[in-house]
Amino acid sequence: MAKQALSSLSILLVVLFYCITTTAQPAAAPAKPADSPALPANPPAQPASPPAQPALPPVQPAAKAPAPAQPALVPVQTGATDVTKILEKAHGYSVFVRLLKSTGVAKHLYGQLNNSNNGFTIFAPTDSAFSNLKAGTINSLSDLQKTQLLQFHILNTVVTLSNFQTLSNPVPTEAGDAGAFPLNITTAGNQVNISTGLVNATLGNTVYSDDQLVIYQVTKVLLPLDIFNPKPKKVAAALAPVVAPTSSKPKPTKEDAPVTPSEAAKVDAAAAVSLTRHGVLESIGVAVVAFFVIKRP
Repeated sequence: MAKQALSSLSILLVVLFYCITTTAQPAAAPAKPADSPALPANPPAQPASPPAQPALPPVQPAAKAPAPAQPALVPVQTGATDVTKILEKAHGYSVFVRLLKSTGVAKHLYGQLNNSNNGFTIFAPTDSAFSNLKAGTINSLSDLQKTQLLQFHILNTVVTLSNFQTLSNPVPTEAGDAGAFPLNITTAGNQVNISTGLVNATLGNTVYSDDQLVIYQVTKVLLPLDIFNPKPKKVAAALAPVVAPTSSKPKPTKEDAPVTPSEAAKVDAAAAVSLTRHGVLESIGVAVVAFFVIKRP
């Protein structure tokens, strides 16, 4: 009986242990939801990395794709287009403005821009560009040369920054013959280089731009060869018409000299005396002949 009681007790203990363990398992199950709430702690870390991506778009504007389309220093004019007023608003071009007015080039541009469809591109030297010239350079020029110097800075067409590479050298200017006033323009990327044979300059900021007029800044005065370094043959050709007539003109002779009234009177008197003498001699001869005829038997 005791053994049966022990076996029954052991079986009972086993049953109780099994019941305790099975009833304890549901208590462990809620631990899983405790892990799942921990998961949201990681997801916030994931959104933290994507915000780093928006830092890339600011790099794209750094490429400066619209760089060639620089804003002009002076806004588009609402009334009549006046080159001198535009440059006065831009500041730093007082010498160029004064020359435009004194030579009449400003008046010509005003008439063309407001009364026709003609377009122009102007290279405007700054005041510092003129101050870098040798003292007396501009004052030593004649009025015609000053006009040609300003016209050398003007193209008779509108040229945008993207169109400079399409120009053919030498580029014609308002100064006239491209052979006498050669202007060569080359490009390297967004840089525009200008050469006159005496000066090499780089195109600067856009001062003004519309459909009919573009003004660019240049930090050097564009000196043309024909004015500041003329060819010797042209000097000789200019002097030839003056020297040739003096060397070929024959010297006047006494026969070609004009007869004065007193000299003409002397000539007339001498002719009268000779005629009188001739008449006397003729009368004497007639008398002698008659004498011999009468005396003849």
